[in-house]
Amino acid sequence: MPRVFRRSSYCGNSTCVEVATANSVHVRDGKNPGGAILSFEAAPWREFLAGVKRGELNRG
Repeated sequence: MPRVFRRSSYCGNSTCVEVATANSVHVRDGKNPGGAILSFEAAPWREFLAGVKRGELNRG
């Protein structure tokens, strides 16, 4: 089954990463969809998202 990548509605017209889920999570650069794809297992991806929501990855 082909991966279906989604872009956040928060992106608007700006460039964002795109995410596809299947047995694992796949992430690619929205401006270069034919480029590299990073793959993550579901549990570490959930931990990453939780850290983002808690503000742990905010700059300065």
